[in-house]
Amino acid sequence: MLAIVVLCFITAISLLFFGNYIKKNAAFGLTFLPLAGFVYFLSKLPQITNGNIVTESYNWVPSLGIQLTFRLDGLSLLFALLITGIGTLVFAYTSNYLKENDHLDRFYGYLSVFMAAMLGLVLSDNLISLFVFWELTSISSFFLIGFKNSSATSRKSALRALTVTGLGGLFLLAGALTFGTIADTYSFQEILNGSIDFTQHPLYSLLLLFIFGAAFTKSAQFPFHFWLPGAMEAPTPVSTYLHSATMVKAGIYLLLRFSPVLGQHEYWQLTLITIGGITMIYAAFHTLFRTDLKGILAYSTIAALGIMVFLIGIGTELALTAALTFIVVHALYKATLFLVTGTIDHEAKTRDVTQLAGLRKVLLPVAIAGFLAAFSNAGIPPFSGFIGKDLIYEAGLHSFQPVLLIVVAVITNVLLAYAGYLVGIKPFIGKLPEKFEKIHLPSPLLWFPPLLLAVLGLLFGIVPKLLVSLVNPALQETFIGANLVQLKLWHGFNLVLLLSLVTIISGLLLFYFLKPNNDLTKFIVQFQTISPLGIFEKIGILMTKVSLLWTNFFQNGFLRNYVLTIILVISFLIGYNLFFNAKFLWDFSTILSVTNYEIGILSVMLVAILFTVFTSSRLTAVASLGVVGYAICLLFVFYSAPDLAMTQFTIDTLTVILFVLVLYRLPKYLKLSENKKRIRDGFVALVFGGLITILSLEVIQEPMNNETGKFYAENAYLLAKGKNVVNVVLVDFRGIDTLVEITVLAIAAIGVFGLLKLRIRNN
Repeated sequence: MLAIVVLCFITAISLLFFGNYIKKNAAFGLTFLPLAGFVYFLSKLPQITNGNIVTESYNWVPSLGIQLTFRLDGLSLLFALLITGIGTLVFAYTSNYLKENDHLDRFYGYLSVFMAAMLGLVLSDNLISLFVFWELTSISSFFLIGFKNSSATSRKSALRALTVTGLGGLFLLAGALTFGTIADTYSFQEILNGSIDFTQHPLYSLLLLFIFGAAFTKSAQFPFHFWLPGAMEAPTPVSTYLHSATMVKAGIYLLLRFSPVLGQHEYWQLTLITIGGITMIYAAFHTLFRTDLKGILAYSTIAALGIMVFLIGIGTELALTAALTFIVVHALYKATLFLVTGTIDHEAKTRDVTQLAGLRKVLLPVAIAGFLAAFSNAGIPPFSGFIGKDLIYEAGLHSFQPVLLIVVAVITNVLLAYAGYLVGIKPFIGKLPEKFEKIHLPSPLLWFPPLLLAVLGLLFGIVPKLLVSLVNPALQETFIGANLVQLKLWHGFNLVLLLSLVTIISGLLLFYFLKPNNDLTKFIVQFQTISPLGIFEKIGILMTKVSLLWTNFFQNGFLRNYVLTIILVISFLIGYNLFFNAKFLWDFSTILSVTNYEIGILSVMLVAILFTVFTSSRLTAVASLGVVGYAICLLFVFYSAPDLAMTQFTIDTLTVILFVLVLYRLPKYLKLSENKKRIRDGFVALVFGGLITILSLEVIQEPMNNETGKFYAENAYLLAKGKNVVNVVLVDFRGIDTLVEITVLAIAAIGVFGLLKLRIRNN
């Protein structure tokens, strides 16, 4: 499993060096990457079906209890097969769909990283590694959504998606840390098998907030759904892969994974049923007002995700069976409809459903795929969509509010059936417009993938055992003590069948009488200002204004003001603490007597300080500061700290050199402040120095605690194989801190380099 994930990352990196060759000669060859993963995971299906679990574990950050543990069970296998299976068809489709694009290699690189991140997400057993992969999906999707970076709309949509899903990432991290604090482990299996009942824990509500926040933002639930329609600016392969089978279902995966731990509680059920119900009816209603094929699919996808959340909220064995079945069924027909849309757009150069008609005469295989997907979407037997719809209605009928939930489900499914007919049937029926007569059947790579997915949707309906082999192992992981799943195409004449017939017929009638037109679109646009998207944009504008005010007040261009603000805040905090907590019981007998060479060094330091403060030359001030630094170096040497002395010497030398280089072209001296301000600054400096002196004297009087020092001394060689304790502390025990410091210095160096290279025009 790790090998597949790593291989995806290696492929993405290799495209940096061999991308030009691959995009010209071997783009289709990249299809074998997801295909290899699909074959591997498919080979594990018999083993997982028999109740076995495959695990791989690698110590990642042992000191923090973080392991890179991959666990392949029924639930992760279901998602892994969707990720690699549909990924195979998307990779193949892309090789022709974007063959004329100059950045095809870059696109495949992003796609490979995204696939690796999704696989890592669904396979991770450790919550911290799950969070890392979760964030990687957000970052890689940002690049995919904004792939057409010359378009301002694409860039805006990518930033919006990153903002919303990034917020969800923060929720997930908080949830993972909270779980780790409560359970003293980050392993999901240890959490699941532990004795803690999280539903009775005082932090249960907080855990729900974090997990729901992560899931709702990722899976586009109301009111965070608005990023998904905007993401349709991405190329069609992105929409197919991210928004039908993978990324948007990451939140669904999270809810299913945590269902045994956090589910079966009224907070869990009421929240998910409410949010899922609002999302499904709200998004399904919006499909009536769209004329862009991808826009219709976007809102129908949001509604489908709402149905999944709705079913997880019901939480019964039957409801979870319906949710897992619907995940597979939806992936098959929605991916088909996205690919059909992409092919239409590729050949007809439009996605406006009001202009499309009669394309069956020139795109017959695409039309067949569209019809099959639309029938499955509508729940017409014998398609797998019929089984999915039946299970949804059956789960609703056996819930605690059957009448209300069934009404909501039926209305949603009628509207979704209408949306499916618009995308899968409307473009292919009627008379072919003259402007489309010259369209020719494209490469099989543009019609075989959607046709294959559509046929699979039919096959899974005719042979439900294929669905059972995927759904049953996943159900065992999401519902403790679940029975074996029994899926059938025919259950006889009953209320569920009647509801399905009502859905099918109502959808057909709506499709026949309600014709899509731009007037409906203009009507719904009127309400955008009060929509979640409108509110989000208003908040963004408000934050921009506040940021400008804040920046103009504090970031006024004078470094001395920034330093003054920092020193005043620190002085206040230190002074406040000393005023209430300082003992001022100083025993000067514990301080060593001052030697002659120390007096000499301090005298040199004092003179250098006076020169620094009162000199009229910048270069003299810089040189004097260097003298102060070298004097401190001598003190370190006298007190047997050569490491610190060398560090101080290096820093002061570099500082002096950099100052001289910066000040070389500036006037020798400019009086940029009034005498009053200089007196003020001197007073603040004296106060700050006095507070630091008092703080140092207070620290000296505290009893010495050598436990930390002893630990480092005793373990420096045993744990880190180093004899220099200071170096070991910096590089190993405080390795993360040092890495962050190096990163900060690297960023600063890049900034300095940019300023040195900057050439400002006179005008």
